[in-house]
Amino acid sequence: MSASNHQEPRAHTDLTGLTVLAVEDHPDSLDLLTEALRLLGAHVIPARTAREGFELLQRYQPHLVISDIGLPDEDGCSLIQRVRQLSVAHGGATPAIALSAHSLTEDRQRALAAGFHAYLTKPMQLDQLVATISLLAPPTS
Repeated sequence: MSASNHQEPRAHTDLTGLTVLAVEDHPDSLDLLTEALRLLGAHVIPARTAREGFELLQRYQPHLVISDIGLPDEDGCSLIQRVRQLSVAHGGATPAIALSAHSLTEDRQRALAAGFHAYLTKPMQLDQLVATISLLAPPTS
């Protein structure tokens, strides 16, 4: 699924019914992302490492993955490449958003080539994140 699909985007402030796997190694950033998405109605599954994120994706089958690129055990690009090797039934086609402090075109291209659907730079703007989620996440009704 790409950001150019023709589905009607959900309301920008309502993520009710959406399950999001958030992979971020910085505790404050993970807490902030988790709380912001929960306040908008999403169910958030937090993970602090790529390994934990990969296991939780298979266990809980979230609607969407948001992952930092710079993770300590395995970078986000490697994580999403492993996810893309899974069958669709096991989460291999789950829409994914990369988060990174790097804003170079090459970094964006590498993340998209690895299998992310969107690339946002930190510090991210919540309205930009929610708009991106609205474009990528499947309907949850």
